[in-house]
Amino acid sequence: MARKFLYAIVVLLVLVTAAAFAYRFWGAQLLRQAMVPSADIVALAPPGSYERVDMWLARPDKPGNPALWAPQGFKPADDAKAAVFFVHPTSFLDRSAWNAPLDNADANNRAELFLRGQASAFNSVGAIWAPRYRQATFGAFLTSKTQAHQALDFAYRDVAAAFDEFLKQAGDRPIVLAGHSQGALHLTRLLTDRVAGTPLAKRIVAAYVVGWPVSITADLPKLGLPACAAPDQAGCILSWQSFGEPADPALLLDTFDASNGFTGLPRAGTPMVCTNPLIGKPGAAPATANLGALIQDKDLRGATVAPRAVPARCDGRGVLLIGTNPPDLGPYVLPGNNYHVFDYSLFWANIRADAERRLAAFK
Repeated sequence: MARKFLYAIVVLLVLVTAAAFAYRFWGAQLLRQAMVPSADIVALAPPGSYERVDMWLARPDKPGNPALWAPQGFKPADDAKAAVFFVHPTSFLDRSAWNAPLDNADANNRAELFLRGQASAFNSVGAIWAPRYRQATFGAFLTSKTQAHQALDFAYRDVAAAFDEFLKQAGDRPIVLAGHSQGALHLTRLLTDRVAGTPLAKRIVAAYVVGWPVSITADLPKLGLPACAAPDQAGCILSWQSFGEPADPALLLDTFDASNGFTGLPRAGTPMVCTNPLIGKPGAAPATANLGALIQDKDLRGATVAPRAVPARCDGRGVLLIGTNPPDLGPYVLPGNNYHVFDYSLFWANIRADAERRLAAFK
């Protein structure tokens, strides 16, 4: 059978082939040696003004906005009812620095591809803003060095500054927050620092904290919004981590369990928020409920939406299992049957419908 690639897989070619295979054959230590910077961290000055268009990968007035891409049969909304703040995942893979320069062409090109494959799911509900930010390099997630924490703090400072400008630009429209992986991590901090306990919380349609674990007991009480318990609920948080079966989430859980949550309580042994994107709440659904995954064309020039791609069910402490026979995605699945790379694209059409449904409920 011809190998099928989900949209935007090409952006992770370096990461997955180098990192996943290195881990499988030589272990975590070699992976750290290959990806964790050895240089000292450089203290970053505050970011430039996010009033400037060039500080954004996507915003409504930016020419060539990659977040406006859509596969055949779908199109962006003509009249954006909501404002979407999207924070892209890690696209900087260099170990020469702890934080990406804003003008790094490779990181920015990868980030734009992420917007096409992920942020595009939201272009039917609102205008999308996605900032450039001096993201922490991939290796920062493989170490407990102080420099890694500092790098993430610098990255978050940029995201927070961008969010403040986004709020000015968004006016009084309803707000959708979304991100993936490192982007979702920064969203959790935004929720804690800028949303929880403020009038802004009442404007949030939903927060898609995808590809980053959220402890129900150690994190959620400080995020200012509940976990989504129904598909037509507004003002709530969605989160999931995708695994094929048999699943081995040890790499995820070991790091998660070694940390404390936003409440200050240990995350060890705590359940995680798990939203099944096929049904918009915890639970299980068959593949027939899958409205469509993004499948990359063979020439890598476009993508189509393939329905019934995978089932999904929340299991154990809160991982999302996608069955024993997901599409053939080649070597791009991470150790432990971890489908982290595909958290959005496996459920692209369902996420799109979910955002539309929650906006309707909000209004």
